[in-house]
Amino acid sequence: MTHSKALRRSVLLFAPLLAIVSLVGCSATSDSASGGSSAADAAWSFTDDTGKTVTLDHEPTRIASYADYALGLLSTGVEPVAIFGRVKVMSDDRFDKYDLSKTAIVGNSYGEIDLEKLADAAPDLIVAGVYPTDRQGTINKDEPYYSLADKEQQAQLEKIAPIVAITVGGKGSDVIESVNTLATALGADSATIASAKKKYDAAAADLTAAARESTLEVTQMYADADGVYVVKPGDEPETELYRSLGVDFTDIHPDGEYYWDKYSWENAAQMMTGDVLLVNVEGFQKKDLLEQATFADHPALAAGQVYAWNDAALDYASQAAHMVELTKILREAKKV
Repeated sequence: MTHSKALRRSVLLFAPLLAIVSLVGCSATSDSASGGSSAADAAWSFTDDTGKTVTLDHEPTRIASYADYALGLLSTGVEPVAIFGRVKVMSDDRFDKYDLSKTAIVGNSYGEIDLEKLADAAPDLIVAGVYPTDRQGTINKDEPYYSLADKEQQAQLEKIAPIVAITVGGKGSDVIESVNTLATALGADSATIASAKKKYDAAAADLTAAARESTLEVTQMYADADGVYVVKPGDEPETELYRSLGVDFTDIHPDGEYYWDKYSWENAAQMMTGDVLLVNVEGFQKKDLLEQATFADHPALAAGQVYAWNDAALDYASQAAHMVELTKILREAKKV
């Protein structure tokens, strides 16, 4: 689950202008001249989701990335040389099927990045993210990229390598497409993406079938000592994707505050109506919820229908696996 602003805490190499092949939109190109120069030696240009264009005198092959987007790149065969995450990367089960033995882990907590270690990895491109500030998709360029502590840290990273950003807002399918566009620009094999898309489509169809069979309401949430944050399913790209496939999510105030409904422990139980609780792994878990006197008898909690939920990356492979997981929950859980 992505977080509110409070929770989210979780040098360009210019080629000669005549050698640059400019691009419009979120896309990239490599100028492979017929004279035999390799793609890696050709000029490379990419315009990211924010409209920022990065131009290099070569195709980047050494990529540093925030964990969520690193997963998307890895799933397409693009292997980052450095990864930074909001939790300890080597214990993040989303990376279990990938070999990170040759990858520098340069950050294991939101906004904490070992700049010296990152510089030693010698990336020629860094991938970060950006979240809109409202439903209209507004990007506040005065704020640092998602996963970075502040603008000062962002400036330090940009001295190491240019940054491109994935916008994580709107439709989940659009975010997946952005990840695929960047991966393709970085040399991903189209056949690998097509194969992942086939599995994704099958998982989506099965999730749609399970949602049709189910009368369950799903609450996706984060909880801590201050209370409960319930995701607005239309504002979070992943829940927007699942809802488009038929999953019924708790959505008490769809036109209210952007991204979250926030409740104190005194009234959270009365407002959360889900039969299933998907609980973000970074916050309180089942044991912690049971210790909250005003929440311990919540029907879903009492029925044991509480599931630790680690957001999947927005790429075909990660989402296929996550949809299989959610499909199983919908078929096993009961109405409460």
